[in-house]
Order: sequence, then structure tokens, then C-alpha cells
Amino acid sequence: MPLIILRCIFTLAVAGLAVSIINSSTFPSKPEWLAWAVLGGLLSLAAGVVAIDLGIRRKRLDVISSVYFGLIVGMFLAYLAQLVIKPLVPVTMGETNQGWIQLILGLVLCYTCISLLLQTKDDFRFVIPYVEFAREIKGSRPCILDTSVIIDGRIADIVDTQIIDGQLVIPKFVINELQGIADSSDRLRRSRGRRGLDILNRLRDSTTIDVQIFERELPEFAGQPVDLKLVTLTQHLKGKLITNDYNLNKVAQLQDVTVINLNDLANAMKPSFLPGEQISVRVVKAGEEHGQGIGYLDDGTMVVIESGREHIGQQVTIAVTSVIQKSAGRMVFGRFDNPK
Repeated sequence: MPLIILRCIFTLAVAGLAVSIINSSTFPSKPEWLAWAVLGGLLSLAAGVVAIDLGIRRKRLDVISSVYFGLIVGMFLAYLAQLVIKPLVPVTMGETNQGWIQLILGLVLCYTCISLLLQTKDDFRFVIPYVEFAREIKGSRPCILDTSVIIDGRIADIVDTQIIDGQLVIPKFVINELQGIADSSDRLRRSRGRRGLDILNRLRDSTTIDVQIFERELPEFAGQPVDLKLVTLTQHLKGKLITNDYNLNKVAQLQDVTVINLNDLANAMKPSFLPGEQISVRVVKAGEEHGQGIGYLDDGTMVVIESGREHIGQQVTIAVTSVIQKSAGRMVFGRFDNPK
């Protein structure tokens, strides 16, 4: 409703401006159609501005602030430059040529300032308009995705649940690595890479979360492998690293980087079992130890069954004796007490 009121006021203000121009003493009275042309032109301009506003649904504060702030700084620098250059310009050039020089100088400086701020907006932490660029300062820390977690695909389902409310950051070097995997000559590796690119496109099309591509190459990236680049970038953005790579998890923890391991998250969501609890499982193969049988629950949890080797292919009820929880997965140990 406030936006509708604002657009109506804007349209009325433009119409009022058109009437003021038409009624001014300097406006020519003939031809008569000129007044209607001015009124129609300004109203069309207002309608076009409103249409563009309606068409751009997801407006980014960092981009808008960069444009506004760049214009202000550019015009200020152009004004200072004009004060310096004006005494140096020959009088014979005339005021018109001097005005053109000032206009060109202003355009160049405004473009330079806006371009510079758009490319470096994530590095500003001391200018007040750029406080909004640091999402982590406001509470929600950005989450940086690594290659393995994109290929895994579960991150897209997690995003759909809206449990992640921060910004997802996908580094450009991760996308390059995905493209390299997708172009591999190995069929399985190529399939994994293409799956990762499909998941990436699904994340980009999601309306439930803000996904950003980090394209800049920090000086700290020089000569580092992808894993260390991810750790460095996470430290730079003061964010969280989402992965299911065990080695990357350990490296990040050594450098005091917050890590969200999808395997740990998946294990935390699995049902817990207490010693003595009865569960039903199908014995599918023999275990490593004598008499052991191996079965799997619906979520993929491996169950090691004592005295279960003789019942391969059967659905049996066991009593849980212990549970081992690791990042790689969960193992349940149980005893088959009813061999009949």
C-alpha cells in the first residue's frame, strides 16, 4: 500500500509539473498541440519509470547504494576539478565549451566512481552507506559453498526448507572447478560435474534465498589450492563454510573457521537408538567378524548384527547394544536374540 500511494503521488507530481510548464510565461502558445504533447510526454515518462520499478522485483541495496554514492562522489570530484581547471582554460574557448568540458569531466568521474564502488563494495567496512553490504554485521552470516556440497545436491533441498536465512556465496573458482569436472573425459566424473551445475542453476533460480557469485580474486588466493581458497574467503567474509569434505572440514577447524558439515547435519536428523531398543532390519550380507550379519535401515544407516550371518535375506528383530556416531556416518550394533 505505501508503494501504491508513492506511485500515485509521483504521477500527480509529474502531471502538476507539466501543467506548471504549460502555464509558464516562457511556454509558447502555438502550436496548440504542443501543450498536449508536453503533458502526454511527461505522463508517459512517469508511467515508464513506474513500469521499470515494477519490472525490477529484486532490487539489491548494494548496487543501488553504489550508484547513489558513486554519483555523489563523482559530482563532488567534478566540482573540485572544475575549480582547478577553470583558471587554466583560455577565455577564448567561451562559456559553452567550458560547460562541455565540465560535463565530460563529470561523466568520466561519475562512471569511474560507480565502477570502482561496484567492484569493491564487499571490502568496505568503514563508510556508513556500506554497512548494509556486510550481511554478517547485521546478524546473518553468509554461507560459502564448496564444490563437494554442490555436487552432493542436498543443499538445494535444505534451502527449500528455508532453514538457511543468510546469503549463499558461491566463489567463481568453485564454478570453474565444476566446469572442469563437467568437461572431464571420465563418464562418472563428467556426470557428477553436470549434476553440480544443475544444482547450481537450481540455487540461482530459488526465490527463498539470496545467492551471490563471488567473482573477485583476493591477493591471498595466489598460489593456493581450492580448499585453502575457500578457508581464506570464509575468513574474509566472516561467514560459515558448508561442506561434506572431511579433510576440508579439519583444515577449516584448524583455522577457527565455522564449518557446517552436511554429513553431520544428516546424522543429527536420523532417529536415535537407545541400548536395548528393538528394531527390525533385513540382513543383506555377512559381516567381517565370525557370525556377524550386516543390514541397512531406510536412511542408509549400517546395522551390524551379532549372530545374524545365518539369517541373510531375512527380516529380523534385534536389540540395540551400542551406536557409533561419526562424520562419515552412523553405525548401529545389535544382537539377534531370537534365532527361531
